[in-house]
Amino acid sequence: MIARPDGGPRVVVGVDDSAGARCALSWAIGEARLRRLPLLVVHAAPLPPHVSAAGQLGCGITEALRGAGAELIDRLLDEVAGGVPADVPTSALALVGEPGAALVRLARDDDILVVGHGTRGLLSRLMRPSVRLHCARRARATLVCVRPPTLESLLRSLSDHPPDRGLLRRLGRRPRP
Repeated sequence: MIARPDGGPRVVVGVDDSAGARCALSWAIGEARLRRLPLLVVHAAPLPPHVSAAGQLGCGITEALRGAGAELIDRLLDEVAGGVPADVPTSALALVGEPGAALVRLARDDDILVVGHGTRGLLSRLMRPSVRLHCARRARATLVCVRPPTLESLLRSLSDHPPDRGLLRRLGRRPRP
C-alpha cells in the first residue's frame, strides 16, 4: 500500500518504454505542476509465465524486473524533464505484475490516473492486453489517456503560427512580407 503524504489527491502516471508513455509522463508532470499535486510515476512489469510457474525460484527475476523498472523511470524522467522536476513532489514505484491491475489498485477516487494511448495491432493486444482499456473499465480515479502527436498535427501546428520576426532577424534572414 502506498502512503500518501497528506492524504490528498495526486497524479499517478503509468510508464513503459513507448512514445505514448513519454507523452503521458510529460502531460502528468505539467498537470501536477499546474494543480500543485504530488506525482507518482509507476512502472509495472508483467511477470513472464515461465517465471510464475517456477514459484520461489523466480525471486531473482522479480528483483531484476524491479531494478530495470526503476532504471526506466529514471531514464524517462531525464529524457522528458531533464531529471526529477524540482517544483513537483515526485516519487517512483517499480512493480512486478500486470500493469493495468497495478495502476487501478494504486489510483484512488480523488487521483488523476494518466496513461499513454498506444497504437498496437490486434495480435499485439491479444498477446498483451491494453492497459488503457483495463484502466478505462475499472479505475475509480479520473482517467486521462494521452495520445502522441502525429506528424501531420505537428506540421499543422507549426504552419499555424507566424514566424517570429525578431528571431529571423537575429538569424540573419529577412522576414517575408
